[in-house]
Amino acid sequence: MPKTPLPLRADDLTTFVRALSEQLGDASPSHLALMNMVARAAGFQNVQHMRSSYAAQQRLERVSQETPSDARSVERALHQFDNLARLKRWPSKRSVQTLALWALWATLPSDRAMREKEINERFNEEHCFSDPATLRRTMISCTLLSRRNDGSDYRRIEKEPPADAKALIRALGPRRRTRSQDIVERTNA
Repeated sequence: MPKTPLPLRADDLTTFVRALSEQLGDASPSHLALMNMVARAAGFQNVQHMRSSYAAQQRLERVSQETPSDARSVERALHQFDNLARLKRWPSKRSVQTLALWALWATLPSDRAMREKEINERFNEEHCFSDPATLRRTMISCTLLSRRNDGSDYRRIEKEPPADAKALIRALGPRRRTRSQDIVERTNA
C-alpha cells in the first residue's frame, strides 16, 4: 500500500521544538541541537540556513508586492499604439513617451550591435509617424540605447523594465503576434 505524504506545518519552530523536547524528557538534546535536527529533517543544513532561506523568500515577496503597475499610465500609453502594436504618434507627455520607448526597447535584439540604417528600419516597422531619429535620440537620453560617437554601433542597454513598462510590453504582445501572423500570411499568399 503506497504511503500518502502528510504535510507538517509549524507556525513557530521554537514552540514546536519546545513541545518536542518536553515529549522526549531527559533524553532530549539541547534546544539548539534539537532545532538544528528539525531544520535538517526539513531539508536545510541547519537552523541558520532555514532562517536565511525564509528571510530571502519574504524579501522577494515584498519586492514583488511593492512594485504594482499603474494601470492608468499603462492604459494611456497603450492608446498611443495601433492594433498592430505600432506607435501611432509621438506622445506629448514625457511619462507616456518613456513607457512607449520601453515598448520599442523590447523589440530590439539584446547583445547585438546595429548600424544606424538597421535601427531606423526596425523603428520604422514599430511606428507610424516616420521619425526614427527622435526615437533614437530619446532612447539614448533615457539610457535605453547606447551608440558610438560615429553612429556605427547602436546597442540596447540591458536593464530591468519598471512595472508599468512590463505591463505595457505584455499588453502589446498579442498585437505584435497578430502583426507577425499577418506578415507571414502575406508572404505566403
